[in-house]
Amino acid sequence: MARVIAQATAPAFMLGAVSAFTSVLIGRINRLMDRGNILMAIADDAKDAHLKAALPHLKWRVKLMTTAVEFALISGLFTTLLVILAFGCAVLNVQHEYGAGVLFTIALGFFLAAMVTLWREVRAALRDLDYFP
Repeated sequence: MARVIAQATAPAFMLGAVSAFTSVLIGRINRLMDRGNILMAIADDAKDAHLKAALPHLKWRVKLMTTAVEFALISGLFTTLLVILAFGCAVLNVQHEYGAGVLFTIALGFFLAAMVTLWREVRAALRDLDYFP
């Protein structure tokens, strides 16, 4: 059992990273939603009504961020399954190395997808600013 606990250390750190990353993503979504609510509150006849043209792009960025959250959560699910598999196999005295390797690879793949999706949203945010290329 001590060997399994030692092997579960890396997935435990991965779960911590996924949790922190998900928190960052949700914070970004909240800021985007707040910005969207402010734009929606602008009256159509107001001098700032032209700012509402940014709403479709903002909705697209929110969609990117929710996709990133979904990828991160799926990564966390596979990492959790990995820890459960490791302990279950230790109790049953069954080999689990191949299954653990597959689950960890899948978890890392989804984590990578979440980071790439965040990167795409950050690039979109930078394009919104006039002084960035």
